[in-house]
Amino acid sequence: MPKFRNSFLLLGCSLLLLGSAYAPAAASCPPGCECSEAAHTVKCVAKELRSVPLGIPGYARNLFITGNQIMRIGPESFKGLENVTNLSLSNNRISEVESHTFSSLTSLRSLDLSCNQLAVLHPEALTVAERSLRELNLSRALYNRSGILDLSAALRHSSLTSLRGLDLSHNSIIYLPPGMFTRLGGLRRLLLTNNSLVAFHNATLAGLGDLQELDLTLNSLRNVPEEGLRELDSLPEAEILLGENPFTCTCGIEPFARWLNRSRGRIRNPDQMMCAFPANLRNASLLSVVGASGSLGCRPRGAGAELALQTSYVFLGLVLGLVGLVFLLVLYLNRRGIKKRVYDMRDACREVWEGYHYRFETDSDPRLSQVSSSTDM
Repeated sequence: MPKFRNSFLLLGCSLLLLGSAYAPAAASCPPGCECSEAAHTVKCVAKELRSVPLGIPGYARNLFITGNQIMRIGPESFKGLENVTNLSLSNNRISEVESHTFSSLTSLRSLDLSCNQLAVLHPEALTVAERSLRELNLSRALYNRSGILDLSAALRHSSLTSLRGLDLSHNSIIYLPPGMFTRLGGLRRLLLTNNSLVAFHNATLAGLGDLQELDLTLNSLRNVPEEGLRELDSLPEAEILLGENPFTCTCGIEPFARWLNRSRGRIRNPDQMMCAFPANLRNASLLSVVGASGSLGCRPRGAGAELALQTSYVFLGLVLGLVGLVFLLVLYLNRRGIKKRVYDMRDACREVWEGYHYRFETDSDPRLSQVSSSTDM
């Protein structure tokens, strides 16, 4: 019996020692953060943090570091966090993201950098190991309009072929650099809501052949010319949102209107596409104004218009020819007076030239100058 009791005490002490050894590791949590091992979640929200806290538990899969004062993040910020799949860094005033900042996050699926002030994005700032990233939120993230150039370079260098969703809304973007999305071949959803886009140029949307949703609402599109229509036609599977743009409903918008009628099945909520100009058509539905035929009732330029234009060109040529003949006739009738004026001008120029020549020779010869002085005396 005493032997059994001693064994039981020995076993209990061993379990107590093991528990004390593992308890600190299980309970460790950085200051200013809340950790839940059961939920695999760490939250560091609105704690005035100046940098990513050290000692984040390795079990973390969902990491929320939001509402702080973190200005810069780099490769050292997330070391040892291979299990993180969802990372939210929104509203931290982040202005600089260094290259390979997220390379150690080998399991990362979702990255939220919204509501920051990104002014410097290094070329490989968005590089993720194993190309695992699926969702990237950059809404309200760019510090100014020039930030789109850094972002374009970062997207081209990072090769995010597995990315499915990209949110670039609310960034005041005026234009998209050509080839910006060429390395995002797997993208399915592109949100460009509430920017200042005015047009699409060649290769703006290149590489997005598998896109399924393109949101262009609340931009500054007045018209979509032929070049832009070709860009949209390069997205055969995409559902396109074009509502709440200030369309100018004049004759120049007719090609776009015809394209809308052909592609009505791909346009979501076409009734929200309203005319902003001219004033008499303001808030009128674009589709109702152009009608099913895609015409605003503008007078077509037919054969009669072409003939009238050619006739005007012929008449203008005749008038110019007549003016030329009159000018030549005036020159011919005044040929003697013109000849006399030319001779008089020639003689006057010759006398002036001879005077300058004589003065130059007198000044250059000292003997002549002395003779001239003696004569004066």
